[in-house]
Amino acid sequence: MTTVRSTTAVPGSRRAARVGVGLVGVALLALAGWTISRVARDATWQPWDGDYTDLSRFASWVVGSISEPQFYAVAPAGALLLAGGLLGHVADRMSWRWQGFVQACGTGLWPWAAGSALVSLLLGNLVWGWTLAPGSWQPLFVPLVSVAPAIVVLYGPGWRVGLTAALVGAVLTPPASILAVEYVCAPLDLPPVVGATTGMWLDAIVAFWLCRRLSWIPAPGAWRTDPPGEAGSSRRSLLWVPRRALADFSEAQFFGNEWASAALILGAVVAHLISPSSLSYGSGLFTAVLAAQVLTALAGVVIWRKKWQTHGFYPTFVPVVSVAPATVLAFDGTVQSIVAGALAGALIAPPVAAAISARLPRTFHPFVGNVASMGICTALIVSLLRLVPGFAS
Repeated sequence: MTTVRSTTAVPGSRRAARVGVGLVGVALLALAGWTISRVARDATWQPWDGDYTDLSRFASWVVGSISEPQFYAVAPAGALLLAGGLLGHVADRMSWRWQGFVQACGTGLWPWAAGSALVSLLLGNLVWGWTLAPGSWQPLFVPLVSVAPAIVVLYGPGWRVGLTAALVGAVLTPPASILAVEYVCAPLDLPPVVGATTGMWLDAIVAFWLCRRLSWIPAPGAWRTDPPGEAGSSRRSLLWVPRRALADFSEAQFFGNEWASAALILGAVVAHLISPSSLSYGSGLFTAVLAAQVLTALAGVVIWRKKWQTHGFYPTFVPVVSVAPATVLAFDGTVQSIVAGALAGALIAPPVAAAISARLPRTFHPFVGNVASMGICTALIVSLLRLVPGFAS
């Protein structure tokens, strides 16, 4: 990821912008309220089964998919993540003291990155929803956290870039992940996140190759006018470690902001209090997943803090959305799975991601290395832990 931020002015008057932001904020809060009421009505996690006429279930599935990278897969968390992201963006634009880390890899392009990702998520579900059967699951969330926002961050804002990113992500990413889950994870008994992330980096190779051959896509980074800067406040602050660990909870969605992450977790906790079986694919292991994520986030930031100081960014978020929660689910939430998955992920996954990203072409966004590390490290750590006698008990 990069920490270069844009200062491109937003068209339109300040008053119109404020009214628009206010309306979006009200809509997101209303959406959050609707999702909470739906969780209260549905006692258990009920995935959408591909029936496009069931608009309520479809809407809940899509909004829940926004929190699926964290293994929550519950609509209130997804809706509040968007609300928190909006708050973080407004705080950045108004230069609030407690604005938090700048979103979209420090670029400030949150509206374009999030908008393109959401359109890609919706299109992906419309195009590939037929692959679902009653009671089944497919990684249809993958466009949200892969090609679409990455293309925007790399090639800049604008309708041509944003819509191209959304379309490419929606058409190519889901089938790649579906096939990887079906023909790699299932035969080898690997966590589904391995297949989902494999599909992401495979599709990214095709997508970034394609972008360089589309005449309306500018050169990578051509939109930037500022020199590199820091995505957040000084790393010397005593509060920097917990703030960065919190921000890592929403980094997978290209938010990476404390307000967004706090809202995401709040939505998940509220849903858990109402219906514990509505989260984490109905496993009932949300508290174990969250505990592992908190541990791996804090451990990763503490261990690799010097890398943050040197490079301005380091992918400590990688185990938060891969190794740690996948290990918990693989071993039914045992204490040893929480601790081992969290610490092993914090130690191994960030440097693997950084090493892969450092070797990518300039026309590739570093997220490719991050998702590759997610799949590689999750497969390796879960497989090795299964060889430890008595580990799962």
